[in-house]
Order: sequence, then C-alpha cells, then structure tokens
Amino acid sequence: MKSSWGERDGAPARKSFDKGPRRDADSSDRAAPQRAARAEVDGDNAMRLSKRMSELGLCSRREADEWIEKGWVFVDGEVVDTLGAKVTPEQRIEVDPAALAAQARQVTILLHKPVGYVSGQAEDGYEPAVTLITSDNHWDGDRSGIRFSAQHLRTLAPAGRLDIDSTGLLVLTQDGRVAKQLIGESSDIDKEYLVRVTYGDVETEVDRHFPADLLAKLCHGLSLDDVPLKPAEVSWQNGEQLRFVLREGKKRQIRRMCELVGLHVVGLKRVRMGRVVLGALPQGQWRYLSADEGF
Repeated sequence: MKSSWGERDGAPARKSFDKGPRRDADSSDRAAPQRAARAEVDGDNAMRLSKRMSELGLCSRREADEWIEKGWVFVDGEVVDTLGAKVTPEQRIEVDPAALAAQARQVTILLHKPVGYVSGQAEDGYEPAVTLITSDNHWDGDRSGIRFSAQHLRTLAPAGRLDIDSTGLLVLTQDGRVAKQLIGESSDIDKEYLVRVTYGDVETEVDRHFPADLLAKLCHGLSLDDVPLKPAEVSWQNGEQLRFVLREGKKRQIRRMCELVGLHVVGLKRVRMGRVVLGALPQGQWRYLSADEGF
C-alpha cells in the first residue's frame, strides 16, 4: 500500500492499494534510465521533489531526502531515489508505508524551560535545553501514554527560540511537519507571553504611568532592523505585567520592542503556542505532545 498525493487537491488525496509485488529499495527492477529521466524533468513549474513533498505537508525537506535515498518515494508509479530529482505539480507522488511508519514514531516534546538554558546549541558555557530531556525530568502528569526512550533524543530540535533569560514553553520535535507549522515561512501560529516590565524608575503600577499611545505602538507601528513588525496583541494583565500575542518570532523581539518604547523587561514567560498551553507543567520538566493535541 502506498499513500498518494497530487495536485488535484493539493493535499493527501487518497490511499491506493498496490496489488503487485512490493518494490524493495534495493530491487534491481528500478531501471537506471527511468531514474535519470525523472531527474531531468524541467520547466517553469518544475521543482525539487523534496520541496514539493514539503509543500504538500508530507514531511520536511530533510525527511524527504532521507525517504528518497531509501527508495520510499514513487513519482507516477516509479521509484525515485536520486537526490535533486525534479517534479511538476501535476505528477503523482506516493510514499512507501515504511516512511509513514517511521514518521509516526517521531515525537514532539513540550519543555518548561528555566532561565539559564539556551534553546539550541550550547554557547558561552550555557547548556542547551535538550539536556533537560531525561527520564528524571519527565513530568508525572504526562497523559500521552508514550514511554520515554533514548531514541526520542535523536534529531530532536527546538521549533522556535526562547532566549537564555526567558522561561516557559519550548517545543522540541523530531517531526519536520511540526517545525514547519511553528516556524516555517508561512506559519501563522500565534505565541502568547507574559512580560514583567519597569518604566524608567517606575517599578510598580507601571500601567498608570505608561502612555496609551506607546501601548498602541507596541500593538502596531514598530520596526526592527528596518522591517515593520506584524500587528501584535498587547494589553496589561496587571500593573506590572503585559500580555503579548505575536505571529512572528524575530530574535529577542519582545525585549527589543519594549526598549523602543522605554520599557525594561525584568521577566518573560511563554505560556502558549497555538492551541497548546504551558498549563501546570513545572519548570525544568517536560512532557510529550499527545496524539489528541495539535498546534
């Protein structure tokens, strides 16, 4: 059985049942001339097979390249195992069930990151947040039913930054589809933050001293690196704390926005990404994203 995708819907269209013998990745019946011809598809609307698979939501480009190399990808019924092969939107793409099974075993982890950990690679002596993903730090309130395995640490990467001085929800995933949904160029997932601030010498009841026109600027009208920011939702939660909802994620964006209007951030916590909330997850602990959750 292979799962088919094509242009008719622009999304997974149907499940097809292959009644013939299954093609093995190393089978000699894959003729070299057919593979070469596939790689030479060209034209104004031709694109790399891996990019097309990512566009269709099948997988990430990295995953697509892995599947192609393993002989798990079929175009118009023929195996394509050449990296860089091109296709047109009209061509039918199918994947071997082994690819979908491998994808189903990928996990996404939600971590309540403490201050002092970097999101990605270790830097300046600070440890990356992934070092907190251990069996000892696995939250006992996790209801996903997934058992921790060392395999879950392989290719686990953060989907979005949370700087070293910030706390809250950090998503780490093996699934390229999740990463694309959260940080891809076309992502529209919103992220919610609670931000404690001071204004000059004012440390309490900041909301009473901060001008309304500057609050409006935080919502819309600021630029970073000469690029206008997308509209944001910014409102007072209490006298010293603002609630930010953003639909983009420039480096240290909230801190830089606050600096532009004279505010100083003394605490920043991400509490939501899309429909997934931090909730009661304790700081320094983590849980799996369960099958019934989605961003």
